[in-house]
Amino acid sequence: MPVETKTTCPYCGVGCGVVASVGGDGKVSVKGDPDHPANFGRLCSKGSALAETIDLDGRLLHPEIEGERASWNQALDLVAKRFGEAIAEHGPDSVAFYVSGQLLTEDYYVANKLMKGFIGSANIDTNSRLCMSSSVAGHRRAFGADTVPGTYEDIELADLVILTGSNLAWCHPVIYQRLAAAKAARPSMKIVVIDPRRTMSCDIADLHLAIRPDGDVALFLGLFAHLIASNAVDQNYVAEHTNGFAEAFATACAASFNEVLDLTGLPAMQLREFYRLFAATEKVVTCYSQGVNQSSSGTDKVNAIINCHLATGRVGRPGMGPFSLTGQPNAMGGREVGGLANMLAAHMAIESAGDRDRVQRFWQAPGIAARPGLKAVDMFRAVGDGRIKAIWIMATNPVVSMPDADAVKAAIEACPFVVVSDILRETDTTRHGHVLLPSLGWGEKDGTVTNSERRISRQRQFLSVPGEARPDWWQMAEVGRRMGFSAAFSFQTAVDIFAEHAGLSGFENNGNRDFDIGVHEAIGEEEYDALVPFQWPQAAGSIRQTTRFFAKGGFYHADRKARFVAVEAPASDRTNSQFPLTLNTGRIRDHWHTMTRTGKSARLSQHIAEPFAEIHPRDAMEIGVGDAGLVEIESPYGEVIVRALVTERQARGSLFVPMHWNDNFAARARIDSVVAPVTDPISGQPASKNVAVRARPFKPAHYCFAVSAAKPRHLDSAYWALAKTDGGWRIELAFNATPDDWVGWCRTTFDIPDRLEPLGYADRASGDLRLAFFDGERLLAALFVASQPVAVARNWAIAQLSASHGNLRKRFALVAGRPGADTVDAGATVCSCFSVGVNQIVIAIRGGCHSVEAVGKALNAGTNCGSCRAEIRGIIDGCLAAAAE
Repeated sequence: MPVETKTTCPYCGVGCGVVASVGGDGKVSVKGDPDHPANFGRLCSKGSALAETIDLDGRLLHPEIEGERASWNQALDLVAKRFGEAIAEHGPDSVAFYVSGQLLTEDYYVANKLMKGFIGSANIDTNSRLCMSSSVAGHRRAFGADTVPGTYEDIELADLVILTGSNLAWCHPVIYQRLAAAKAARPSMKIVVIDPRRTMSCDIADLHLAIRPDGDVALFLGLFAHLIASNAVDQNYVAEHTNGFAEAFATACAASFNEVLDLTGLPAMQLREFYRLFAATEKVVTCYSQGVNQSSSGTDKVNAIINCHLATGRVGRPGMGPFSLTGQPNAMGGREVGGLANMLAAHMAIESAGDRDRVQRFWQAPGIAARPGLKAVDMFRAVGDGRIKAIWIMATNPVVSMPDADAVKAAIEACPFVVVSDILRETDTTRHGHVLLPSLGWGEKDGTVTNSERRISRQRQFLSVPGEARPDWWQMAEVGRRMGFSAAFSFQTAVDIFAEHAGLSGFENNGNRDFDIGVHEAIGEEEYDALVPFQWPQAAGSIRQTTRFFAKGGFYHADRKARFVAVEAPASDRTNSQFPLTLNTGRIRDHWHTMTRTGKSARLSQHIAEPFAEIHPRDAMEIGVGDAGLVEIESPYGEVIVRALVTERQARGSLFVPMHWNDNFAARARIDSVVAPVTDPISGQPASKNVAVRARPFKPAHYCFAVSAAKPRHLDSAYWALAKTDGGWRIELAFNATPDDWVGWCRTTFDIPDRLEPLGYADRASGDLRLAFFDGERLLAALFVASQPVAVARNWAIAQLSASHGNLRKRFALVAGRPGADTVDAGATVCSCFSVGVNQIVIAIRGGCHSVEAVGKALNAGTNCGSCRAEIRGIIDGCLAAAAE
């Protein structure tokens, strides 16, 4: 019988429970945990494919020093020595840790303790700075603490749900499905999507506000003024539980309705309808994510939203409140232990002398960081200009994910000492590490994570430890010991760390801090192993009766009142004559961050296999790029080449490019190399959604598409993007110049033996070329070359890597690039969960499946995570409209 382990998904901040099963043959399968209150058994496409991402291909399995294998003692001794030398010569602020929302809370805790309490610097920041730091800053300004007031249940209980800066359908699919199910059960529920793009989340929206980039502050200032004018303010709540209303009122009323129209770019009728809905509906939840946070005015956006909820008293009661949707699996856990450079552990404040003293006494530390450290963008600037002499990067890939990524790369290259802890040997960042330390991956490590609704869950080990990999917390504890702090870092297991973390949360708390899990201070190994998901706070000696905050006040400022924050609408247009377009970056449905995990899954690359830019048709026409052509996007900081996706979903004047692709998967697609290092002045969060760029067509001499059983090597074309497939790899290419010998190029690139001759043809007039190499009945590689984007049935061609080619007819069909009449081409993948293509859906529609539910019944498409349902609906609408003409 398979052995089942309950654990937690390592992707987004939803924090879904996963049941991992390991069979007698060692094969792993995953399913959603029906008992976990975050997902009740649902999983998205990424979570469903987790078992496809745990192989050891490319793993870093032993420590390395300067590219050579080393022992753990050698590597850790060197790390402690070089950090110690930098501190002795240049002071504690000459070293830094850059950590990650991929770490477990126990890892985060040890990192924070070592840097802030024992090294004595606050130079520890995290990639969560790029994700949710504006939300943290907004919470602290309004509430006095980084408190998320509500729960996922509130989204289902609300009568009006606002999704602002959140493509919930693709970025938090399980929560989207909970919302979609709630609306289906209660059609009177209203949903408003606020986003410059018409994303897949708009499929269930009653109103889509296609707002201008960074128009959010103006939008919610206008709403605040409308609430006052329409007598929708809860005057009792405001008087009893808040301060600063008059100042916020004055700034809200300073902008006229016409100015709000101009700053938001919205039609007056839509704006009035949104304001009317909010004012007239008591149960309102405003969900916001990166479109709000990743902005130079991100903190003000958060407070503009919170102001409207405070004014109406719609905070902390069932079905109402502002709700920050966290991007990473443990960004919240990192926030709890002070993982950000401007925070202390247990939600204490680094600027508070009392909090610093409390933490220092609890840790029995020789000192404590006395001031905030460098936030991520400033940290890498300090690496680049030499102020930071040694940096330890853990579980993240800043050469891809940081703004002005080429400057970050140059800074790391120039740094005297770089340590990287990771699970993969080759990433854009590990290439520049002096010391590489092999960490444990999902399924191997053991600890806790916290999701967006403050729910702490266990990630449990169910795989054996590969090679010499070790937990991140162990690595840091060992370095702490070597630096002379043995007693403080004597942790033997993750439970030792969790218990200390819980103890600090309750230490001298007395209800004056929001984060308190002191009930677990004495937790033992057996209890930790059996720990079920729970929401904080859980103070020692108390029984938690509610999971919400602030319904009756009780905020965490000294007077226990919330603060209205007076904010002003910024000028949002960064474009000019040289850079006339606005770039917006973000995530797509089936990939995660820099693809170090999802890039291993063939299924997750079926839907979108290469980097792209969404472009409005009129912009595409003016630029001179056609659909599926290549487009070069440039800012003063860098440039990329990606595939053009021409679509009316995109607003005129704007481009959308996903942030996942990197130098392991594409030639020139690290979009954050284009993003300016502009940050919010309060949170330090980069403005990744509003970047001035220009675009032009990239016109190669040849476009190519290839499939190969072997991973291609020595790709030297002007453009290339590769993705894993069943049976091998798929590759898109473009050449500025014709290779001297296409056959020779194939032999080198796809590792084709000289004894095998290709089957193919060449058209000298058009320049088109087709080559296929077979070894017996097995296809080794096929190359399709054309002067225009290659028209090949791609998914069918990919499937030929796993097919038998025993007769010439099948081989010639491959060279022709299309299946024979007796073969069905599934078409481009729509549903990744069940590998259902667009052609299959069209056939089902023609057969009478005229609803998403009917298509799902026939093909299973859309019945798992549901994030493809909007796309299926669009195909149905298109087919029915065409049939009616």
